[in-house]
Amino acid sequence: MLNSERSDVTSAEQLKEEFQIEGITETSVLRYFETLNAGEFEATAALFAVDGVMRPPFESDIVGTDAIAAYLKQEGQNIKAYPNTGIAEALENATIQVQVTGKAQTSWCSVNVLWLFILNQQRQISYTKIKLLASPQELLSLRREN
Repeated sequence: MLNSERSDVTSAEQLKEEFQIEGITETSVLRYFETLNAGEFEATAALFAVDGVMRPPFESDIVGTDAIAAYLKQEGQNIKAYPNTGIAEALENATIQVQVTGKAQTSWCSVNVLWLFILNQQRQISYTKIKLLASPQELLSLRREN
């Protein structure tokens, strides 16, 4: 049991190191990637405001923490995010816009991604959009074979 506890500590430490995103210090954005990759979808959804919105690629807006958690449990099981760099800028009403670029890896493909976050005054995620950065030809090749 002690060995498995040690490996848990090691992997948690590795996650914290992995999610230092160049240019980003906002805790909610760093935790988004950390919890997402750990499969802790309830914790990921809890980073959103109660009426927060997630806009995944090819989907309609998903509104509210419960709906976001349910969506991630269904769709996020085999996805790993590898954020690389980001920029943050203050917007009106004390909100912050954060853009992060990196890659997303699924069991069947890897694609460049732009994550756009809007953080409210409480630094909760009020909106995030996940945009695939691929040409139309690349996007067509990503379709799963049925």
